[in-house]
Amino acid sequence: MLIIDGKVGGGQILRTSISLSASSGIPFKIINIRGARDPPGLKPQHITAIKAVAELCNAKTSPLEKGVTELTFEPKKIKPGKYKFDIGTAGSTALVAQALLPAALHAPGPCDFEIIGGTENLWAPNTTYFEHIFCHHLEKMGLSVKPETIKYGFYPKGGGLFKFSTTPADPKPINITERGEFKKLELWNIASDILEPRKVLERQTKGFKSVLDLPISKDNQLYVPSFSTGTSIQAQAQYEHTMLGATTIGERGKLAEDVGKECAKLLKTEMASEAVIDRWSADQLMIYMALSGNSTIKTSAITNHIRTNANAIEQFLKVKFKIDEKNNIVSV
Repeated sequence: MLIIDGKVGGGQILRTSISLSASSGIPFKIINIRGARDPPGLKPQHITAIKAVAELCNAKTSPLEKGVTELTFEPKKIKPGKYKFDIGTAGSTALVAQALLPAALHAPGPCDFEIIGGTENLWAPNTTYFEHIFCHHLEKMGLSVKPETIKYGFYPKGGGLFKFSTTPADPKPINITERGEFKKLELWNIASDILEPRKVLERQTKGFKSVLDLPISKDNQLYVPSFSTGTSIQAQAQYEHTMLGATTIGERGKLAEDVGKECAKLLKTEMASEAVIDRWSADQLMIYMALSGNSTIKTSAITNHIRTNANAIEQFLKVKFKIDEKNNIVSV
């Protein structure tokens, strides 16, 4: 059985491992889960991801409890069909989807998923990013994923509903080295409807424009019902050959204008770099790059997520990543 040490990284090593185990049929044991985090061990969203992928491939696992730092995972055949999972907290639905996706694309038929939990999370991609940025890159690789946020869920109660469906396919290599011509800039502004009288979304846009004063082709302002009060703003810059994105989540005590400014600064950094894939998609695409082979991307920074994900992937698949730290290029 393959042994993975999760001491260095966080939940990403775990998600990558269960995804590739289900896809490849290779059983594994992971030790020191989230060993560098305080506290270490499994959280509810990790447990949901494990249970979800285990159900998808009828895997046998060791007992799953909050705080557990070791896991064994023994996969069987992947089953297409309809699935529904509830994180039970505001944990990231997008990260659970990330864990499910590689295995679902290997299923012998279509899959439909419903995940209940958080859609707007501080330390994870939100579902808007998953839908408009990440799936844009997957489409370039010939993969058909259809996502939709049905209900938005903010911290701490969550209660959001995220759906996505997949059609079986093998990824094609991705080799995007130039952005091409800049096309347009769009915003996705989302807030609880209780904040509408305070014009939070309009103020987020105002803050964004004060930092990055480019024409905005569309400002999608959505005041939505939610169990907990919250806001988010996502900006996406579309080019001829690719798309860059950045997201900021509102927090208690932070002015709406400052939320918009922070998002603009993040996107401005990505646009000012020579990145073709932003730093938040780069590590997420690595599984698909490894499965397709002969792929190269240029990002804005080589993050720890990229380094640790490369190590985890290489243990499951017969591939070797080349990481050019000087030029921010990742290839396999």
